[in-house]
Amino acid sequence: MSMMKAARLHSVGGRFTIDELPIPTPGPNDVLIQVKSSGIIPNLKNVTTYFPEWYPFLPLPELPAIFGLDSAGVVVTVGENVTTYQKGDRVYINPGIGCGECSSCHSGNATFCNSFTFMGYFGFGAGSTNVFKRYPYAGYGQYMTAPISSLVRLPENLSFASASRFGYLGTAYSGIRKSQLRPSQSILILGASGTLGVNATLLALAFGAAKIFVAARDPEALKRLQALNSQRIIPIQMGDEAIHEQVRRHLPDGVDVMIDTLGAKSPTALATDGMQAVTRGGRIIQIGGVAGPIPIDPHPFMCAQLQYIGSLWFTTAEGNELAKLFEAGILDFSLLEEHAYPLEEINKALTDIESQGNGFRNFYIAHEA
Repeated sequence: MSMMKAARLHSVGGRFTIDELPIPTPGPNDVLIQVKSSGIIPNLKNVTTYFPEWYPFLPLPELPAIFGLDSAGVVVTVGENVTTYQKGDRVYINPGIGCGECSSCHSGNATFCNSFTFMGYFGFGAGSTNVFKRYPYAGYGQYMTAPISSLVRLPENLSFASASRFGYLGTAYSGIRKSQLRPSQSILILGASGTLGVNATLLALAFGAAKIFVAARDPEALKRLQALNSQRIIPIQMGDEAIHEQVRRHLPDGVDVMIDTLGAKSPTALATDGMQAVTRGGRIIQIGGVAGPIPIDPHPFMCAQLQYIGSLWFTTAEGNELAKLFEAGILDFSLLEEHAYPLEEINKALTDIESQGNGFRNFYIAHEA
């Protein structure tokens, strides 16, 4: 077989169409992967409809283009220089890649590269255009090429479907690592019922946090989160009263870490409220991108020695650490409800996730065997 199916976008704001394309050939330092699953991106419609107007500095791939983040599959062919992977290896493809030539890329920190790009999504700078040209394939195609520097080995006890959640999990993992959360410490997770928030809660448990405050509006979601560990997880109902007042009723000195997973539609007042729950010397990590700007008074920040840290995506090394946590049984996704779609239903999947998506549901494209 020399041809494959791929869902491609032909115009900004348009619908995806199923096209037939030649199966690509990997470069000397790349692999060819038969994609088994690829996550449904909740924000994809916004990106492909409004980003050219809202964020012209965040380039999209040249259309027609294949999109699709959080893909997992099986290696079928390796480039001539590749010795660490072979046919049949199960892998997750970290879509966040850089130019491959700068000091950040050489040190394994592609997120710091000026050309950092999400394969199958959008880029973060002018250099992303060249990255898209080198790697134009993504998860909504049956096959894709990827550099070996972006591959995460999957243990046998981690399904391809679960691996399609790695983007959200890795984003939360990298953020918590930057927070330097230690066992026995406390953490507040803003927006805990969303996809990032549910993952952050699972990771906070794995990191050994003694008190995990989960703040959300949905009381049923809060009950589901607390059921994970009723002794360590404390629900905070957003909207009833101030978030920081509820937290400090349990911990008068405040929490050691706050993770803000709120999305762009959330008011900034929630973020500033939550920040008041952080103890002296604590860290505030932004991974959700709440609609800004967030007002910060520098004097109390200085006196309390607070830190506000932005965290973007995750490195491939961090992805491999996550895979080992699953292999050891420290993490699992048994609480997720799987919602699989064939490639031909990509447009329906994008519509469904807008109305039905929540942090406990895993929407993904399941490619045919």
